[in-house]
Amino acid sequence: MKLLEERIKQDGVVLPGNVLKINQFLNHQIDPQLMYEIGQEFERLFKNEAVTKILTVEASGIAPAIMAGLVMDVPVVFARKKKPSTLDNDVYVAEVYSYTKKVTNTISVDQKFLTETDRVLVIDDFLANGQAVLGLLEICQQANAHIVGAGIVVEKSFQDGAKLIKERGVRLESLARIASFEDDKVHFVGE
Repeated sequence: MKLLEERIKQDGVVLPGNVLKINQFLNHQIDPQLMYEIGQEFERLFKNEAVTKILTVEASGIAPAIMAGLVMDVPVVFARKKKPSTLDNDVYVAEVYSYTKKVTNTISVDQKFLTETDRVLVIDDFLANGQAVLGLLEICQQANAHIVGAGIVVEKSFQDGAKLIKERGVRLESLARIASFEDDKVHFVGE
């Protein structure tokens, strides 16, 4: 998605440890128009999959997932990183390690929001080592829901996440695929 790649080049900051900071439009401040374009692109990519639910994880995956849900006219469910007191024990759970934050979170989804009749599209903001998406896939499997694919806003193709997702037979569609960070610049696959 050229628009997204241009925005990453314009506003993205490469930090030590292969971290890309894009908080100008996605991870802290959100550009609603760009998120809407992203939602439209996910709809275009998955329009023939009869998606009934979109699943993401809080917090940065929510904005692109909401816009995709709006365009596709389906509910968006997000896995919580902390179990609220109002949530009972009827939940699906998975352990997810965050390399950026150096913590393991137990993510959870209330069982009433994900069932075996659902056709689920997983959406997340970043795919690097794949742990968040793998956790979401595990939750879908616990619900016996059909996984139609994973939509990623930004993929770091030089890390293992994409390989791990594809090894599970899950269709992966990434809107911006980063080949490398060199000289503090982002280089995309195909450049």
